[in-house]
Amino acid sequence: MFSRTMAVIASVFLVGSALASSWQEELRKQLPLLGHRNWVVVADSAYPWQTSPGITTIDTGADQISVLKETLKALRKCTHIHPVMYTDAELPFVPEKEAAGVTLYRKTLKGLLNGYDVNSLLHEQIIAKLDEAGKTFHVLLLKSKMTIPYTSVFMRLDCAYWNGAQEGRMRATMKKG
Repeated sequence: MFSRTMAVIASVFLVGSALASSWQEELRKQLPLLGHRNWVVVADSAYPWQTSPGITTIDTGADQISVLKETLKALRKCTHIHPVMYTDAELPFVPEKEAAGVTLYRKTLKGLLNGYDVNSLLHEQIIAKLDEAGKTFHVLLLKSKMTIPYTSVFMRLDCAYWNGAQEGRMRATMKKG
């Protein structure tokens, strides 16, 4: 009886571990395929399941800070892409008394995004950008267990080895003939 109980516990642990790591594995599999104009989103639990064909939603079952840390860690290893961050313009106005933990979240998020180019737009504007991008480009949406509003972090991927200044110089040279 003891060994049977241990076998059941072990199998539950293994299945749970496989589920918990599946989003990380999917992220690692998809990052080499993603490029300029693709998006990666770390979303709160109420983020809507969008219907654009290019948007893949994965329920991570994990807390948002962990998902964001793991995603940023994986992106830092990429030599072909880097993220341009977008956060909801509403986030600074969410009151602690109505969303317990938002103050700590904002502080933690600020530290995690330090050094990145961060843009703030209204939530609906960012969703519209994703919807439009999802018609032509792939969007990987990692849904977390976060239950504080306006906490999703949106990352538009850009080319890591060719920047806007380089593109501008090349285009100017092309005009000259």
